[in-house]
Amino acid sequence: MPHIVKSFDAELRRLEEGLARMGGLAETQLAAAIEALENRDSDLAARVMHDDSRVDAGESFINEQTVKVLALRAPVADDLRTVVAALKVSGEIERIADLAANAAKRSLVLNQLPPVAPMRSLIRLGRLALELVKDVLDSYLSHDAERALSLRERDQELDDVYSALFREILTYMMEDPRTITPCSHLMFIAKNLERIGDHATNIAELAYYRVTGKTVAEERTKKDVSSFIGADLS
Repeated sequence: MPHIVKSFDAELRRLEEGLARMGGLAETQLAAAIEALENRDSDLAARVMHDDSRVDAGESFINEQTVKVLALRAPVADDLRTVVAALKVSGEIERIADLAANAAKRSLVLNQLPPVAPMRSLIRLGRLALELVKDVLDSYLSHDAERALSLRERDQELDDVYSALFREILTYMMEDPRTITPCSHLMFIAKNLERIGDHATNIAELAYYRVTGKTVAEERTKKDVSSFIGADLS
């Protein structure tokens, strides 16, 4: 329902448009990072790293807009959820873009080393993460709470692929110690992609909250077999 003060509607639209632009940039970054990995394209990887600042600028815009709306309009109910969710979603999108840039950075190192077989599984993981990010952002921007809730469960599929890839990489390194260096980089990239899935499902939960005003009660089940190593693979 439109507000009596038309400029309030315009400010909320600017928030939505800013998130849409930011989300589109993050999707492009992730898709390019995956392509750079698959094609061993160092120039494309370097562009992904360089363009990360565009997503950062998008987050700064959202932060400024939310502060402005909160200060001038004192929103309540649905409007307040829209503003708060926008602020949180922008942070999730920024992290997705950061992780894509991290993956691109490691691909530069991988390109100097002989290719290894687990790369095929890594690309599959990346495409799953990209698909989840796209679908989650679409559900958020279309205010589709039920779709967002169903997408939240797809993080488990991504976790399963990640766990299988982790085991594959470990087996590959044990069978041929010469692959330890490239496979170690694959592990770091795989963890980045798995975390992208976590950020996407956070957005799904925010999409549900924004529409319904309810938080998702059930915790997501995580089956990350890499946790036993006790190291942070970001």
